[in-house]
Amino acid sequence: MELVLVKKETNTLTKAPLRLLVAASGTGGHLFPAIATAGQLNDCQIEWLGVPDRMETQLVSSLYPLHTIAVEGFQQGFGLGTLRILGGLAGSILQVRKLLKAGNFQGVFTTGGYIAAPAILAARSLGLPVILHESNAIPGKVTRWFSPLCTAVAIGFEAAAQHLPRAKTVVAGTPVRSQFLTRQPLNLPIPDSVPVILVMGGSQGAVAVNKLVRECAPAWFDAGAWVVHLTGNNDPDAESLKHEQYLSMPFYDNVASLLQRANLAISRSGASALTELAVTGVPSILIPFPHAADDHQRFNAEVFAKAGAAVVFRQSELTADVLQSKVLYLLRDSDYLEKMSQAASELAVRDSTERLANLVKELVVR
Repeated sequence: MELVLVKKETNTLTKAPLRLLVAASGTGGHLFPAIATAGQLNDCQIEWLGVPDRMETQLVSSLYPLHTIAVEGFQQGFGLGTLRILGGLAGSILQVRKLLKAGNFQGVFTTGGYIAAPAILAARSLGLPVILHESNAIPGKVTRWFSPLCTAVAIGFEAAAQHLPRAKTVVAGTPVRSQFLTRQPLNLPIPDSVPVILVMGGSQGAVAVNKLVRECAPAWFDAGAWVVHLTGNNDPDAESLKHEQYLSMPFYDNVASLLQRANLAISRSGASALTELAVTGVPSILIPFPHAADDHQRFNAEVFAKAGAAVVFRQSELTADVLQSKVLYLLRDSDYLEKMSQAASELAVRDSTERLANLVKELVVR
């Protein structure tokens, strides 16, 4: 079901700002779109709902008042663990209800994940509107289960709508941080004229992909390419390759500048990574994380492959020889790379942040 928005008349005499609770937790894929959207809601008083000891305690606590609750993800099968989680969910719903009432919040915005379940249920039990953003092509469990209760579900990929037949969906794309939308300086010693391969494994890194890349890299160096390799923190062999054309680091603060310089990316296919690839128009080789929930990274990658923006390999089927050869083939065919770049750019929703912010303002009533 697609939601059609009708612009509301606003009372110009109303001075009190909207009070909005943002529920987003865990990974950058959930947090960065929520932070980007919140940054566009300058006329709202925003507070945050998260989980203790997750990424939001570092990223959000300096930006917005942060409330935390103990809540867990849902298990695959039914058992004693499920009963314990359901009991915890009931308690967390009561906590969020109390928070919403005490803070006089007028609505909830959430980017899914298990923090969304108590936020949605508590808000709807109080008659408050909920806007849910789902970034993946195949929605997660919480989105599938609770989206019918939401006032609107904003989706990053149009393909997600078919999995949410009872929800009111709006195609909004996935927000990116503002630096991806403007040219960024790259403070790395890379010559201007060389091709650059950027390897990134997402917020957790990708040890299996890292190993393949290090095996392939000497042939890419011989072809004149430079490799910038974001290894993550979990790779015990991260320092094993040394070469003047190889720059290795766990993370890089300004990934936007790397993507704007890259000729080709080798990447996992989380929704945030794909959004960044699309906005910067970078051709890619995608290797979906094989253990992602519901295999959602494979579904995300297929959207890019069908558009001609990426080449996709299953990790279990990919060898160093295949990866090495495919990269060399792409680097030698500049016309093909340009077509892939254009296809990636056409998938971008550059005003996604504004779309989501406007949706919140349309549906959350003072």
